[in-house]
This record gives sequence, structure tokens and C-alpha cells, in this order.
Amino acid sequence: GLDDRRMSNNYLADAEALMADAVGADEAWFSTCGSSLSVKAAMMAVAGGDGGLLLSRDSHKSIVAGLIFSGVQPRWITPQWDIERHISHPPSPREVEEAWNRHPDAAGALIVSPSPYGSCADLAGIAEVCHARGKPLIVDEAWGAHLPFHEDLPTWAMDAGADVCVVSVHKMGAGFEQGSVFHLQGDLVDKERLSACADLLMTTSPNVMVYSALDGWRRQMVEHGHELLGGALKLASSLRVALSEIPGVTVMEDELLGHEASHDLDRLQVLMDVSATGTSGYQAADWLRAHCHLDLGMSDHRRILATLSFADGDDTAGRLVEAMREWRAAAERFDPPPPMTLPSPEEIELETAMLPRDAFFGTVEVVPADEAAGRIAAEQITPYPPGIPAVVPGEVLTDVVIDYLRSGVAAGMNLPDPADKQLNTVRVVAS
Repeated sequence: GLDDRRMSNNYLADAEALMADAVGADEAWFSTCGSSLSVKAAMMAVAGGDGGLLLSRDSHKSIVAGLIFSGVQPRWITPQWDIERHISHPPSPREVEEAWNRHPDAAGALIVSPSPYGSCADLAGIAEVCHARGKPLIVDEAWGAHLPFHEDLPTWAMDAGADVCVVSVHKMGAGFEQGSVFHLQGDLVDKERLSACADLLMTTSPNVMVYSALDGWRRQMVEHGHELLGGALKLASSLRVALSEIPGVTVMEDELLGHEASHDLDRLQVLMDVSATGTSGYQAADWLRAHCHLDLGMSDHRRILATLSFADGDDTAGRLVEAMREWRAAAERFDPPPPMTLPSPEEIELETAMLPRDAFFGTVEVVPADEAAGRIAAEQITPYPPGIPAVVPGEVLTDVVIDYLRSGVAAGMNLPDPADKQLNTVRVVAS
């Protein structure tokens, strides 16, 4: 183990204190169970019991799992929608203010930023809205562990005024899988309660190597992070130019910013729209993996995402460009992707009829998918990646959303969490 049975040498506590100091937080806790644990602990500390929590509807499936574990009542915030590109961005301060007006008794708010696509919320504006009501802001910044260490990256949640921030060091840092840190500042969230909630969820047999990697990454960033990330940003800029020269590939950047769009972008997330090639993102990702042994950060019906880090260089960037050129030549011979039914923003927002916890743990029956409309979902249904649930337990199913998911499966969408992965049947609350 890391210490004796009483932890009398304070190795872990000292490492966590150094981490907090490195990023300007008051407190930090290490997790060997990923940010899925960290965000649940934050939710329970703020709204556990029978409280309500403002949540962006583009939240990760781990947050929905937190709703099921804790019994917290979701009070959904509508994200910003780019209807033309069929992509959502984190909510703006205006949407958060509107949600507070609808649900003034909620215990706090939880925002995901950056999104899996690299788009970022105006966290300073959202924190101001929450704090004006004396309520805390939790930020699921799983894709933002690197943000504190370079000024050309989007604003780090703690600098923007968030009360609790959760980061996955194994994503954009240099930690091992499952390595996560959650941070606290201010007095709107009780420190002891947050720590106790984490203890409820944490394994009693933590992997010391994961702790050590978190501490090592912290030191690397303090000593060399600015230089390393500056080099990564420069590489990302040149990579975007090279990829944009491939016919039919649109490297998305400034078009994601502005009114009703993203407040900022993480430029290390290189998002490419490949729909003009006549292929889908699913097809592109599968081909690149099978033929070039290249894994992408994510894919959807029209896009693929390449995630860069400070560990990348000209060799790995060049390999990506060459693989993309090979894919583009091969794509001329691809069969057209199966059509997908894409709902409008209004159609994809389902009515919440029950607490997610009650629906999940209640009496369930299995019905054919084509008979599920009007029934209350008893399971989570999540295209993965990016891991944003299309259906949350307790929501009323519609034909439009069922058609979207079933057509998505036919087109290559992965649904890891429903009992029937092909979605021929759906688990619903018994009538």
C-alpha cells in the first residue's frame, strides 16, 4: 500500500494538497474510479436525499447513473442547439437563468464543459447566475484536465468561479485509466460532506499506481505544462490546415462559435465533418481502425474527432493525415450509409414523468420497440460515444426518438446500456 493502515505519513493528503495548489483550488481529492465516481460524489453532496439539481440535458451517462443512485430530481437545462449541423453545445447563462426561474428550489446546477466535441460554456457567466441565488455550480470538466496550464485554452472552471470541478486526468492529462481528480473552492459546498460522499463510493482497495500517476502528472504540468501544451496547440493548428486540404473533409472551428453556439473551443479537439464524402462518421472511424490501426476520440452520423495531447508530435499527426488520405481514397468505394432519422431539438427533449431512480428500480416489463411510444422508460439508452443519453429512465418514450435510435443502430451507432443492444425491445415501467 501507499501508507500504513492509519495513513499516518499523509502521502495521499500531501499529494492532494499539491494538486489543489497547482490549479488554484482550495481542496482536491484523488479518485481511482474515474470521474464517474467524482461527479456522483458532487451530486450527492449538493442535492443528495430528495433534492433537485439543475442539469444540462447533454450530460454524460455517469450523471444519469448518479440520479439513479441518489434519488436526486433532475431539473433539465436545455442546451444550445446547432440545428443545421445537428449538434448541441453547453447551455448559455441565459438558459441557466431560465432554468433557475422554473426551479428556484433546486440545490445547485451541474454543467458539462467542455463537451465531447470540445465546445465550452461561458462558465464565468453561469457561475455568476448561480451565485446570485446563493447556489453552487458543479462543472463536469472531464475533458478539461489540461485547461489550467495554458492561457490559450478555454478558461479553467475554478478560475471561472465554479464551486466543484471534476476532471479526468486519464483523458487530457497523463494519468492511467480511471484516474480522476475533483476540486472544491469556497463555502457553498460542505467540504466534509463532499469528502464523505466520495468515501461512500470509493473502492476500499485503491490502485496506488493510479494515485502516483496523478501526482506525477501534476508535477509535469507545474514544471513543463505551459511549454508542452503550447507545442500541442501549435501542432493542432498545422494539423487542421493539413486535414482541411483533404477533399470532402470540413475541419470545424469558427463555425462552432458565436450566437446560439459554443462560447469557446478546445483547439486540441479536432472535429471533422465528413458527410460531404458521402460516408458517415461511423464508417470512417471503423475503416481507420481496421485498416490503419488508428482509434479516434469519437464518431457520430457525420463527424469524427481526433483528440491531440501534449504527447503528440509531428510523427503521430503525420500518421493521422496519411491515414485520412488513405481513407478518403477508399471511401469512393463505400456503400452509402444507411439513412438516419434525426429528430429536431424539440422532438429529442422527452417529458420526465417519474424520478429516474423510481423508474429504474420499479416493476419493469419488456415491450417491442414499435409499441414503446407513450410508455415510461425504465432503462438508459445512450449512443456511445459521446455518452449523452437519448433516453433517461423516467422519461416518456416517443416514436421519433425510438426511430432515431433504431435507425442509428442500423447506421453503426453503439448503444451499450439497454438490455437489447439492437433495440428491438425496450424495458419500460410496468403499467
